[in-house]
Amino acid sequence: MYKRINYIAAILVLVCGLGAQAQVTTSSPYSRYGLGNIKGSLLPQLRAMGGISTAVNKVTGFNYINMQNPASYSGISLTTIDIGMSAGLTSLQRNSLKETSFNSTFSHLAFAAPVTRRSALSFGILPYSDLGYSYRNTVKIDTTTAQQLYEGEGGLSKAYLGYGYRFGDHLRIGGNLEYIFGNLETTRSTEYSSVGAYNAKLQNKNSVGGVNFSYGIQYDFNVGKKTIVTLGYSGTNSGTINSTQTFYATRYLRDAAGNEGLALDTLSAVDNGKSSLKLPLTHNFGISIQQNDKWLIGADFRMGKWSQTSINNVNQGLQDSWGASLGGQWTPDAFSYNSYMKRIDYRLGVNYDKTYIQIGNQDIKQMGASLGFGFPLPTATGGTAFYKINFTAEVGQRGTLTNNLVKEQYVNFHLGFTLNDTWFRKYRVD
Repeated sequence: MYKRINYIAAILVLVCGLGAQAQVTTSSPYSRYGLGNIKGSLLPQLRAMGGISTAVNKVTGFNYINMQNPASYSGISLTTIDIGMSAGLTSLQRNSLKETSFNSTFSHLAFAAPVTRRSALSFGILPYSDLGYSYRNTVKIDTTTAQQLYEGEGGLSKAYLGYGYRFGDHLRIGGNLEYIFGNLETTRSTEYSSVGAYNAKLQNKNSVGGVNFSYGIQYDFNVGKKTIVTLGYSGTNSGTINSTQTFYATRYLRDAAGNEGLALDTLSAVDNGKSSLKLPLTHNFGISIQQNDKWLIGADFRMGKWSQTSINNVNQGLQDSWGASLGGQWTPDAFSYNSYMKRIDYRLGVNYDKTYIQIGNQDIKQMGASLGFGFPLPTATGGTAFYKINFTAEVGQRGTLTNNLVKEQYVNFHLGFTLNDTWFRKYRVD
């Protein structure tokens, strides 16, 4: 077992090191609103199925860590570790202007282990939201032309500790204790075309750190010898977490070469002021039908009360969101000895969301499709460890060119490594 621990530790160091060197911000003007681009608590194997998760427990006998619904933890029968990275290519278009960017980052580290035959715990860390944008607008102020510059960077992460328990053979419940933390930094500047004119800059930083909760339930129905229908629900509470705000309003000049000078004076300042962040109440509903060790098809519906979101008691002007996902997985023969292709998991999914952003009475919508594979890795003869590499590709778009808005098209890639093993199991010797 110690050799396996060293093996996993080496992979963790490698992935964390690559993630630390990677660019961790997104490049989306829509991340300016609310808390940024919400990532969702989904590992690559679930993203490949369009993001279905609420009614997903265990597929083809392999243990998943599904932190989106902690009730699923109770189905974990082996020690499970999942680590991964993500990368994305984003194309932005506004009228005839186009821009393309590439970003990559460490995506998740999750661990789960059975506690009893009916329960298991899980803990890990993953992104909660990404914030990253830089763009400008030309406006008229009285008779003077001015440039408005908008910049933002940062994001929030989520560390969680969860537990799930199974009652009888059909009912599962669970919960997560979550610590959400990170920095949201935004800058807005107004620069005038007149030489010698004073330019204005507003800099705002919120350092967030606080506890929230999520919960879930799943119930199974047997509709045949090998076919199971699962109903699921999960959600998060509308909690308020602490934050610290730093705000500066300054004036500055640019020299003849266009370089920004030091602040001439500070019009307003708040240094490490106490603040708060109110998170939305969210609900997820799901249904799935699966044939053991063969296939699974599922659908999710989600909704969030983002209109309640506030920072420092200031409502963020967001709207309530909703979305739906449809997807599934098929494994031709999980136990095939003579065909590796039959043991691969094939996954497919689609999703649609009306996001919490509305600009000029125009709802910002997002839609996408995903394709993924689960590649089993060879294990030693008689070994108790099972390895799998999960790869997912997502394509989609958000926004529209209507009303001079931005259309964002993206291709995202997710790579995860999953281990199932019999760590911590007690053996009896007769």
